[in-house]
Amino acid sequence: MQSIYTYFPASDHQYHDHPERPQRLDELVLNGIPNLVSIPFSSASKEEVTRVHKAEMLNQLQVYCRSGSTIIDTAPTYVTNSSYKAALLAAGASLAVTRAVTSGVARNGFAIVRPPGHHAEPDRAMGFCLLNNAAIACMDALAGGVERVMVVDFDAHHGNGTQKALWNNARFGYFSTHQEYIYPGSGLLDDAPHAKRRIANFPLPAYSGDMCFGQVFDQALAPLVRVFQPGLIVVSAGFDAHWSDPLTSMGLSTAGYYAFSKKLVDLAQEVCFGKIVFVLEGGYDSRNVANGVRAVIAAMTGMESPAVADLSQFREPDITRRIEEFRRWHVL
Repeated sequence: MQSIYTYFPASDHQYHDHPERPQRLDELVLNGIPNLVSIPFSSASKEEVTRVHKAEMLNQLQVYCRSGSTIIDTAPTYVTNSSYKAALLAAGASLAVTRAVTSGVARNGFAIVRPPGHHAEPDRAMGFCLLNNAAIACMDALAGGVERVMVVDFDAHHGNGTQKALWNNARFGYFSTHQEYIYPGSGLLDDAPHAKRRIANFPLPAYSGDMCFGQVFDQALAPLVRVFQPGLIVVSAGFDAHWSDPLTSMGLSTAGYYAFSKKLVDLAQEVCFGKIVFVLEGGYDSRNVANGVRAVIAAMTGMESPAVADLSQFREPDITRRIEEFRRWHVL
């Protein structure tokens, strides 16, 4: 089977010199998207979106967009006249990839879209995010017969919106790595005492990089996924955990993204017949986004890691105690 992708840069969705802008994807497009087959997509319907978001929230978002370019929260999140349409298309592109994978048409897939989604909560847009692309895709998969879905979120920021969307849904799991003490302030290790082994947060100290992410995968994420046994893994793939991203202070390199993604692809092969979908989230240096996307594609397609010399310049912290705390909390 083939690996697939959708690409939607939302070129009209931009606001002055905002960090979440179409130029995030410029370098990726300049050098092409290798080894994947593009598939068509259309806008998500209101029915599909309201599996996650309240109808009142959609109506308010439309009102904001009709008013023209404006800031709608303190992140700052912005909208323009075209943003509502762009958000529906990004969600629709994520749905198209997910359906192709769950139906067996494709081996795996990548929705390379913007605006991003993982901060968008059921009742509000926030954190540069308008609609929660990953959560909408997951809810569609559940509605289509997948028994359980696990989101793995390696964006540098906690996906508060995704967590909130699945808070009381026992068929929907969530695992997040993110830099501690930064926006949006959620994602504590003990955030969800009612959902141990299902909602799992691993806040990381600044400069956590390739070594730390390898430890987290082997000792925290993989055991949790094996317990939850999802029929599909959806990855919120943010590339702002790169050590040189302008908005964060993490420590991943391109090789680190490849290694983590390769482990995810292998784990999906073990637990859910290889059914895994990546959905683009953050990342505010176009070179890092391009390198990170290509690293993920290499992992998806069984290729070697891209030869990029961008190892972190920072010393990584010791996260041994955090791993022990995580394993105790989730009884692993």
